[in-house]
Amino acid sequence: MTGSDVDQQLDLRGTPCPVNFIRCRLTLETMVPGQVLAVSLDRGEPEAMVVPGLEQDGHQVQLDGGTDDWVRLKVTCGGG
Repeated sequence: MTGSDVDQQLDLRGTPCPVNFIRCRLTLETMVPGQVLAVSLDRGEPEAMVVPGLEQDGHQVQLDGGTDDWVRLKVTCGGG
């Protein structure tokens, strides 16, 4: 992912649920539809909880890399 296709970034590795989801949501509330948020999360519960929550809020979520321990998401801000 290059910096040119990302408007904001959050590194939430090591951040517990639901704090990581809340931080994503609060950041997305400051963005306009179509802007892109890059989020790094731990695998496991954070990934399993944050991805569906953001999609339920109307955002588009794509896997954009990571390792065995963490995942990078590319979240396109929706209108919701």
